[in-house]
Amino acid sequence: MSDDSRPSPAPARAAAVIPAAGRGVRLGPGAPKALRALGGTPMLIHAVRALAASRAVTLVVVVAPPEGAAEVRSLLDAHSLPERTDFVVVPGGESRQESVRLGLDALPPGHDIVLVHDAARPLVPVDTVDAVIEAVRDGARAVVPALPLADTVKEVDPATAPGEPEPVVATPERARLRAVQTPQGFDRATLIQAHESVTDEVTDDAGMVERLGLTVVAVPGHEEAFKVTRPLDLVLAEAVLARRRLNDGF
Repeated sequence: MSDDSRPSPAPARAAAVIPAAGRGVRLGPGAPKALRALGGTPMLIHAVRALAASRAVTLVVVVAPPEGAAEVRSLLDAHSLPERTDFVVVPGGESRQESVRLGLDALPPGHDIVLVHDAARPLVPVDTVDAVIEAVRDGARAVVPALPLADTVKEVDPATAPGEPEPVVATPERARLRAVQTPQGFDRATLIQAHESVTDEVTDDAGMVERLGLTVVAVPGHEEAFKVTRPLDLVLAEAVLARRRLNDGF
């Protein structure tokens, strides 16, 4: 007779790696993009809080600019963060890919799920974070939050000089296309294997897993998880934050 009184194994714990070593030149001169203020608080702090809002995330590793790790540590110390979550700061590398690898190297044992999140997506809702984690817990080795495209997309033959007309060569079927966001979630061993095996520069970590021939799955993303890249994005982010404050009463 089986013993059904045995406790169920604890769900896998998640750690988040936030690469924040980029300069963000498209936002214009000033502080690195992750340290730009949004509603009076650096975007990085918003991003850290967004990941730590998930009860499954017990560790957040922030990958700082190579010469700015001490500044980022002071920044985290100066802002209120969830006490149940641990925070670590490590210096980053010359590329995003190298920075993520350095963040992975800093992870202690015991975290079987790893999220990789853009510091420039400061307003991702916790429901999106939880959906990514749940998909990895359910057996997916790599998960991306994604949204259907609102615009028709054209493939072109790129111009040799800025501003020149570009011949359209194809119109991909929009129903099959998705705009990918973060956090992207991974089985830890799979992500480590990807970073050890893929040396070509890729635009996201899920792309590295694809290079291994493994399946990446998409879960619904959220319109508020957009990337703050250009000055207009910062205006939109301020508006979203103001609406949240109005709705939450703070």
